[in-house]
Amino acid sequence: MFVRTQRLTLRPGWAEDAPELAQAIGHEAVVRNLSRAPWPYPIEAAETFVANLPDPGEPRFLVFEHRDERIRLVGGMSVSPLRGEPHELGYWITPDAWGRGYATEAGAAVLRAARAAGIRRVTAGHFIDNPASGRVLRKLGFHPTGRVVSLYSRGRGAEAPCARFEIDLVESDCGGVDPNHRMAA
Repeated sequence: MFVRTQRLTLRPGWAEDAPELAQAIGHEAVVRNLSRAPWPYPIEAAETFVANLPDPGEPRFLVFEHRDERIRLVGGMSVSPLRGEPHELGYWITPDAWGRGYATEAGAAVLRAARAAGIRRVTAGHFIDNPASGRVLRKLGFHPTGRVVSLYSRGRGAEAPCARFEIDLVESDCGGVDPNHRMAA
């Protein structure tokens, strides 16, 4: 599945994306806020990621920006199983693309794709020392559960407190409706 928004294209990763993926995610400031990505992030991790095709019902995308007539990988986003949760939103944006609203724009598109795939409830979380991610989740319509859990981060090499959120996609507008988005199978 491909998703197009006003400024972004979301699509599955391909083998030729591995070098750009390793470069885009390969920042300690990024991987320390993820649970599954290692630090340092080697090219082999990127190659493994793009080689593993997701379940067709699992929205998993690389995020590409369209800017100044060029297309560039700026992040990744998925709804996939994580630690007992069947549908967990996870995402990252490369540092030089922070502050442009890409996480919110891509997140709204991914949640619409998840809803179209029949997913009703999605959970998410953010490490307490990453409040920007919490702001993105709130903009997308997620509600805090009031729970803070200890979550292991491979990038940190340790557990850290993580605030938990959830959204009901049937009752939500998925972060607002973007009239310019298109989905293609």
